[in-house]
Amino acid sequence: MSEENTVHAELRSSFGKGFARRLRAAGKIPAVIYGHGTEPVHVALPGHQVSLIIRRANAVLDLDIEGKGQLALVKDVQKDPVHQIIEHIDLLVVKKGEKVTVEVPIVVTGESFSGTIVTVDVATITLEVEATHIPEHVEVSVEGLQEGAHITAGDVTLPKGASLVGDAELLLVGISVPAAEVAEENEAEEAAEAEAAPAEEAAAE
Repeated sequence: MSEENTVHAELRSSFGKGFARRLRAAGKIPAVIYGHGTEPVHVALPGHQVSLIIRRANAVLDLDIEGKGQLALVKDVQKDPVHQIIEHIDLLVVKKGEKVTVEVPIVVTGESFSGTIVTVDVATITLEVEATHIPEHVEVSVEGLQEGAHITAGDVTLPKGASLVGDAELLLVGISVPAAEVAEENEAEEAAEAEAAPAEEAAAE
């Protein structure tokens, strides 16, 4: 675990929207920790530090709860729909070596064959991986791929220790030619056939 992910959390016993607003005004974020059959624990987290950490998908926090250590996976971040202020965070208790199922972002690398376009059908892939070794993303290369090529979940090279969850045939990325170019090619072919037709008829006579 990175030291940057070590977060000092404060236990809280007060609840309600008014208390939550006062917490946020003080630069803190209300959160709840649950899982592994434990009673939910309500805490306040340092707002600026945590907002930076959770920019990364599936962040795991190394919590120091008044001297007691606890690993927790960020499961849900609730934001104000207008101001995008973090209102609340749900944290799931995890243990070192434990595997969790997470959605990992896909990053497309490389360039497909000239004139083609890359369409990302699904932006994440579902993996089972150790909670303390969740990859930031999974790379999918389209280098040199031509029209009609496609990449499924089963085609992806997974990080060490990770396994695919779900359908291996799930389409992630497809390579195609823009519709406008296809239309232009068809028009050119039709024009060429139209020009050739009189000559063929004359030859037949």
